[in-house]
Amino acid sequence: MKKAAEKRQKRQKSIKARIRGNNLPSLSVFRSSKHIYATLVDPKSGLVVFGVSDKGLKVKGTKVEKAKEVGKIFAEKASKNKVKKIVFDRGGYLYHGRVRALAEGAREGGLDF
Repeated sequence: MKKAAEKRQKRQKSIKARIRGNNLPSLSVFRSSKHIYATLVDPKSGLVVFGVSDKGLKVKGTKVEKAKEVGKIFAEKASKNKVKKIVFDRGGYLYHGRVRALAEGAREGGLDF
């Protein structure tokens, strides 16, 4: 039986293969046990333009609520950088819970993906 980390790496490979062909910036997600991080990656150079996390947030509530707020803040920063259309790179994580909340928050903030 495969371990969870191995399954995630396999999913991550297939996601990266689908993203690689696009010429759009990507919203890359990293989820640790305590925090969630979202970064905007430039497609041409592969460098991080900016990042947002829930570490400095003053929002009280569950991790899912904090993730949704991170998505909204990410969308605000992206609009300041004149980015409206992106590709969502969930990093091998299942589209559920905090990852889904972050995506919904970014969509509410005005991003299209």
